Amino acid sequence: MPGSVELSLVIPVYNERDNLAPLLEEIAAALRGASYEVVAVDDGSTDGSLPELKRLRAAHPGLRVVAFERNAGQTAALAAGFRAARGAILVTLDADLQNDPADIPALVAALGDRRASAVAGYRVERRDTAWKRLQSRIANGVRNWLNGESIRDTGCSLKAFRAEAVRGLPLFNGMHRFLPTLVKMHGGRVAELPVRHRPRRSGRTKYGMWNRAWRALVDAFAVRWMQRRALKYHVTEEWP
Repeated sequence: MPGSVELSLVIPVYNERDNLAPLLEEIAAALRGASYEVVAVDDGSTDGSLPELKRLRAAHPGLRVVAFERNAGQTAALAAGFRAARGAILVTLDADLQNDPADIPALVAALGDRRASAVAGYRVERRDTAWKRLQSRIANGVRNWLNGESIRDTGCSLKAFRAEAVRGLPLFNGMHRFLPTLVKMHGGRVAELPVRHRPRRSGRTKYGMWNRAWRALVDAFAVRWMQRRALKYHVTEEWP
């Protein structure tokens, strides 16, 4: 439940040790003066990310760490982070430094300005290889086509949510890509905002053709089933 902080950053971490210290420094600079916490969920890292997170707590007292016994995937990490977060507003971002923390204040402001339940970032001037951009474009198109959506960049992790809009969502493996669609299914309003994108400095990407395009197709069919089977009703009266 919301506690003493206004904003919770939920960050899945899987083998990103060398990116963690600069990421936390950038977050501190971007949110100076704000009431926030960072909930880092270590998803079974094998490169020393968890000991690094524990070490960084000395310099960043607002850092909270959730650790998995073994790798469970990005959706599981987000679900655990949502459960642990205390803020009324939740922001998700990757730990690889490709999302720019300087975009967070604009996303949070847009929640109020646009009266939205969620604000999804879409990456401009993608700093990835042409092959990776093509995979992402195909996967994004497949998801939108199957789910009747028009989200510009379903793969962008940088998003802001009102806590009540996501805590009750049904989450299964792969559902992190469909959070805006799930929010809409439950009556929420989703806005979009351009965000920056940066090249990866260190570490290795966790996604390739198999878990991007193919998994996008499988997961989109699952969401399509959920959309068709979702309960739809409007109560007009209730007595007494």
